[in-house]
Order: sequence, then structure tokens, then C-alpha cells
Amino acid sequence: MTNPLHKELAHLLGDRFTISDYERQQHGQDESALPPMLPDAVCFALTTEEVATIVKLCAQHQTPVIPFGAGSSLEGHVFAPHGGITIDLSRMDKILRVSADDLDCTVQAGVTRQQLDQHLRQQGMFFPVDPGADATFGGMASTRASGTTAVRYGTMSDNVLALTVVLPNGQTIQTGTRARKSSAGYDLTHLFIGSEGTLGIITEVTLKLQGIPEAISAAVVGFADLDTAVKAVTEIRQSGIPVARIEFLDDVMVQAINQFANLNLPEQPTLFFEFHGSNNTVQESAKLAAEITHAWSGSDFQWATDIGERNALWKARHNAYFAGLAFRPGSRSLTTDVCVPISQLADCIIQTKADIDASGLTAPIVGHVGDGNFHLLLLVDPNKPDDLTKAAQLSERLVKRALTMGGTITGEHGVGLGKMKYMKAQHGEEALAVMHAIKQALDPQNLMNPGKMLPPLE
Repeated sequence: MTNPLHKELAHLLGDRFTISDYERQQHGQDESALPPMLPDAVCFALTTEEVATIVKLCAQHQTPVIPFGAGSSLEGHVFAPHGGITIDLSRMDKILRVSADDLDCTVQAGVTRQQLDQHLRQQGMFFPVDPGADATFGGMASTRASGTTAVRYGTMSDNVLALTVVLPNGQTIQTGTRARKSSAGYDLTHLFIGSEGTLGIITEVTLKLQGIPEAISAAVVGFADLDTAVKAVTEIRQSGIPVARIEFLDDVMVQAINQFANLNLPEQPTLFFEFHGSNNTVQESAKLAAEITHAWSGSDFQWATDIGERNALWKARHNAYFAGLAFRPGSRSLTTDVCVPISQLADCIIQTKADIDASGLTAPIVGHVGDGNFHLLLLVDPNKPDDLTKAAQLSERLVKRALTMGGTITGEHGVGLGKMKYMKAQHGEEALAVMHAIKQALDPQNLMNPGKMLPPLE
């Protein structure tokens, strides 16, 4: 960062521009086990116009720009490998408008999912995408996030109508409208969803909303082994039963959340279900799902129909990451996710579990098995290099296993720094060249979150 840029940003933002060691440290790390990479300075923006001015100044001074929301990413998305300016969007936390008639809303990028959920539920609505962390909507759109309800309501890709984006030259564009469908031109909204800040900075998000269902019911069912648990999920999906959530926890993860959330679940492979709809629909769906799980030797459904019980159950599931860390005090988690076709899911998890057992590491498994996505929390002692080496090898074998099975290197965490090296294996050189061409067209100076997602072409 040059001295003239320093002065211009300090003049623009006052005390919302900082080069303090504390803020730089806070903004040069995330929830991953990767070593921190600090920016040169941090800017706290309040409006799209401020973001645009900051980006324009950085372009003039050829200085990298890194967007930052809640810092909950798991693959080094917010790191600054080339230094530069971090733009913290967390203070852009206004819910700009809500339309109950149209079931949509527009929020600034710093609004968090829990903040919006509390606001909407007072009006009989909710936003369905619920990653484990209380992430910001800018980060959720940038990483194409999803969550426990993706099996019913889809991912961020399915629930965003339009974006406001600041381009690398400081110009601002609207990528779409509030219309539920459009065939007018290139789909710019979905170009920027999942681009991880490499093409521009998302400052506002227009979202699809859902009405709160008449009836909601949750249930827990245990299995003797993970193979039958996953095969029961496969049959439920093939039967067309409208399930809102199907979550899988292996025996180690159940132990971890029992300890962390003071639950008393049998410590065995377990499925969490949730059903949404009318009273009749929920009762019928749950009955059919229970019949299938019984056929696969599952236990009787343990019901959570009371809102307090349901909230406790799903809070425990959303806190799986922190439960895993608490399960082995002092550990760090190398957390990875993959997604495979559902027909391959059982084999993928079984082979991964065997790999974990052979390594001697503790690694709870949890997943959105309704869409073939699962997570591995590889718990390592940061003071033991051998732990880190084993975890990295396990993660690499899992990624390669998923690709061999027709899957993807990440279902929802994104690429960032951590999985950039696998992009060629998934997409091939030709597809990567197309991505590089898009990046070059929009960001010829390579200033927007550089060093992430796209590996160099050979």
C-alpha cells in the first residue's frame, strides 16, 4: 500500500480506516487451519458508494482488495497473500426492504442470516439457506453457500434474484431484477454468485423468501451402521417424499454434540429429519419416511414437534463445528467438504471412515446427505506436524475419491486458497482457461481477491 493511498483512504473514512496490528490480524484469518495472511490495512465501509470509491482508489494505486464479512470461511477466502486492503462489509447491515406480497427482500451484504431470520419470522416468513455459521449474505452469495434445507429449498444459487456489485474499476452494476425469471441476456447474477470476490464485491443481495409452513416436525433416528443410514436416505429421496432436512451424523459426531449441547442421543450413525407443509402433508411424509427407515433397521423416530425441542436439535446440528473442536480441547480443525451423486454417497463415506480409522486421527463426519454433501472435521494438534500431514493427506484422498465418483471438490465451502490446487482436476485446462478469460476481462490488473480460486494456467 502506497503512502498516497493511505492518506486518501484515511481522509475518506476517518477512524474507519486502520492499520492496527489487531485489526489486520483479525482480518487475515478465518476458521480454517491455514496460517494467517494479513492485509496492509482494513476499511470499514457503510455504503455501496464507499465501497466503489475504495475500489477505485485501490485500482488507481494497483493495490489488491479483499472483501470480508463475518470471517467464517473455511478455505482461506479472506486471506491477503499479496497484502492489500481488506474491505470489511459487516457494518453494512441494513435490511433495505421486505415484500410480504412478493416474498422477497433486499439486504446489504453485511446482514447475517440470523439477523434476517429474526426480522422475517415476525412477519410469517423465513429465508431457507442456513449454513452452520452465522455468515453474512455477501459471503454466502460469494461462496455459493447452502445448508441443512438445501434438499428442499436449494442453495444460494437458487434463492438469489439479483445483486449489486462493485466492479474492479469502481463501477457499480445491478445484475438482475426482482422478477422470478428472465431470459434477457447473460445471467450476470449467477456469474458473481460463487465468484468469491475475484470478479467484484457484492454489496447488496435481493433474496427469495418462504412463508413459514403451517406445520413443522423434526425427528431423530439411529442406525447400527452408516451404510444402512445412507441407503435409507437414498430410498426416501427416490420415493419423492418432500423432506425439508435430512442430516447425517456419524457416531463420533453424535458423541461430540452430546457433550457440547448436553443431549443424550444414542452414539451411533444418526439421521436428523425435518418435514414442512400442512398438518396432513407433514404427518403423511413422516409416516412414509419412518416406514423406510424401519425397513433399513433404523430405530423408532424420536419426535421433536415442540418448537423448543426443534430449535435445540438444530442448534446442536449448526454447532457441529464447535462441538468437534470442544471434543478434542486444544485442537484445530482442518475442515473439508465434498459432494457426490447420492448413489455413490454410502461408498464414499464408508471409504472415508476407513481412511480416518487407519490414520489414528479423530474426524467427526456430518453431512447434508439428502443432496450428497458431507463434511469432515479433521481434528489436529497444531503443535504436531505429523497430525497436520496426516490430515492434509486424508483431505486430498477424499477430494480425489469424490472426483472419481463423479462428484465435486466442494459442495458449499468454496475454493479459496485451500482447494485451488484441485480446480484443474475437476474442470480441466480448457474450462479453467474460460474462467481465466472472464477474470482477465473484468479484472485485468488481478486486484480482486488475488491468489484465490483460479490456479495459474500451464
